[in-house]
Amino acid sequence: MPDTDHPPFRFTLRVYWEDTDAGGVVFYANYLKYFERARTEWLRSVGFGQERLRTDTGALFVVADTAVRYLSPARLDDLLEVTVQPQDVGRVSMSLAQQAWRIAPGERTLLAEGRIRIGCVDAGTFKTRRIPNQLLDAMP
Repeated sequence: MPDTDHPPFRFTLRVYWEDTDAGGVVFYANYLKYFERARTEWLRSVGFGQERLRTDTGALFVVADTAVRYLSPARLDDLLEVTVQPQDVGRVSMSLAQQAWRIAPGERTLLAEGRIRIGCVDAGTFKTRRIPNQLLDAMP
């Protein structure tokens, strides 16, 4: 799915009991949580934790649209790698390609992939605003 000049950001996490259904399989909506965690850590990696973004710039990101395709199940205790790859970066929103992979010795299996569009809003009014230039400048 992602194909740009920069490698995707990678975030690793473990599947816990609370993530699974009665069969020990990750509940489908939890992939959105995994994608959210990876986006948060991606922002932190470029110097803008969510709280710093809010306090220093008055901006927040909100999810405007999601599309997720599920390919294979993750299970209890699996080690996952979730990627973030900016695709279309505009003035007030950006689309990110995200993937969740199961990683194990000798194995790398794509489990889910999605396209998430986030919009920038003013932290006080929740009205659309421009993405802060300092964030855009910090992105690879």
